[in-house]
Amino acid sequence: MFPTGCGSLARVSPPHLEVGLRLIREGRYFEAHEELETAWRAAEPAERDFLQGLVHVAVAWYQAGRGNRTGCSRQLEKAARRLGPYGPVHRGVHVEETLARVRDAQATVEAGSLDLREPSV
Repeated sequence: MFPTGCGSLARVSPPHLEVGLRLIREGRYFEAHEELETAWRAAEPAERDFLQGLVHVAVAWYQAGRGNRTGCSRQLEKAARRLGPYGPVHRGVHVEETLARVRDAQATVEAGSLDLREPSV
């Protein structure tokens, strides 16, 4: 069904994935989304939803920083939907932890705030 993270990384574009994850951890969400989109474009079909989910994580936090509640909420929904099938861990990302942080962010946004805890990737 979905790769378990043990297969070839050749078409996942590891440098872009690694840089994108590092940039998310540094709070540089716009740059992270650019790197992750590059990885997504080069990925094999089985990896695209995973990478697109990470793009949505980066964009959600970017939108929160811009004060865009609607954009943030939509990106969080997309992130949860795309990342869900890849848990608990995929490509070194603790997907279940990431999803827990996404759900926490969704609750924060629904409560009327955009003061999100840093994403977990």
